[in-house]
Amino acid sequence: MQHKRSDFPAGFQFGVATSSYQIEGHQFGGAGRTHWDDFAATPGNVVRAENGALGCDHYNRLQEDLDLIAGLGVDAYRFSTSWARVLPEGRGAVNEAGLDFYDRLVDGLLERGIKPAATLYHWEMPSALADLGGWRNRDVAQWFGDFTEVVMGRIGDRVWSVAPINEPWCVGWLSHFVGAHAPGLRDIRATARAMHHIMLAHGTAIQRMRGLGMNNLGAVCNFEWATPASDAPEDVAAAARYDAIYNRFFLGGIFKGEYPELALEGLEPHLPMGWQDDFDVISTPVDWSGLNYYTRTLVHDDANAPWPRYQQSVGNLAKTSMGWEIYPDALRAFLERMAQEYTGDLPIYVTENGMSAPDEILGGVVADPHRIDYLNRHLSAAKEAIAAGVPLAGYYVWSLMDNYEWALGYEKRFGLIHVDFDTFERTPKQSYHALAEALRS
Repeated sequence: MQHKRSDFPAGFQFGVATSSYQIEGHQFGGAGRTHWDDFAATPGNVVRAENGALGCDHYNRLQEDLDLIAGLGVDAYRFSTSWARVLPEGRGAVNEAGLDFYDRLVDGLLERGIKPAATLYHWEMPSALADLGGWRNRDVAQWFGDFTEVVMGRIGDRVWSVAPINEPWCVGWLSHFVGAHAPGLRDIRATARAMHHIMLAHGTAIQRMRGLGMNNLGAVCNFEWATPASDAPEDVAAAARYDAIYNRFFLGGIFKGEYPELALEGLEPHLPMGWQDDFDVISTPVDWSGLNYYTRTLVHDDANAPWPRYQQSVGNLAKTSMGWEIYPDALRAFLERMAQEYTGDLPIYVTENGMSAPDEILGGVVADPHRIDYLNRHLSAAKEAIAAGVPLAGYYVWSLMDNYEWALGYEKRFGLIHVDFDTFERTPKQSYHALAEALRS
């Protein structure tokens, strides 16, 4: 690694991240069914119809994985709680084994001197609530608030930070408009309602946690840099629409109490009645903001299509195995924009950043110089943002280990640790060792 811990401000937090459904093994411990189980069981949705039933067997290998996190030398571990593990039907009866698991996880982190950074929801809606409309149903905000109180009533006294919903764009747009993630809808009315109710659930959860006396609560949004495919005015306008939907909608709701006009021009006719009255809840103050960043996209106007009237393409930069362009400068640009336009002096964390690659074990070693280079370049961008005055307080690598990559099954490997999905053997990659050395420096 080109960077070391001492290159960053005192107190800067380095971390690593995972999510519950991707690693835990959802068939274990009495967890209920999720809409991802249903989505994966539908032919054509997921590579080889793979699901998170086994994940990385983290549920049964918790202590081993906690030792690997400790060996990395990070300050914090960002994990998510599974709604259906805690409340198998989404409401009502509590699965005590689920709460016990998160007790063990949090206590195990603290015993190793690692700060537990929790996310309440990373995409696995209980099927029983999906049957009632899921994110399309306004009641979801209260259901989510109740779940928040149950799980944080158990571990909220010991977690270091909490964010309610990981990547609202994926939960709302990707899942209800593009249809690439569960519940797999392609419906603009469903999309508008889901996006708004996600925001309402976010604010409700923040209020419930404040009621429990909790602090260090934040919001985690994902961002994708929108580059016009040409200088043509129509392509510039298409990129602005993409930016409004992807990057500005959720930040605007949380930090400005409004949605951008370029997004409303297509979504407003489909928003639920009285949506304007919900911003007092949606914009409940938070203590920090999280930014997940991976790539950029080229945006073209599509005059023959309905709103939002754009197409995407990939440029000629080097790419990860996801086909995503590697464009570190946008991380710096997003950090500067967030501070200047939305969050001001609030601490900002890069809550996810990393790359997928077809990593293999050769002679007992997983060589991934590509990932080391990726991390170096993005950490350089983070340092540039700090030098420009951005109150960047931490950086989390996605991901601790190779895992279930949603609709792409177990094909894409983002981890610092290689996982054999037949035996579940863990093998730290060279990037793991390089980062550990950098954090000791």
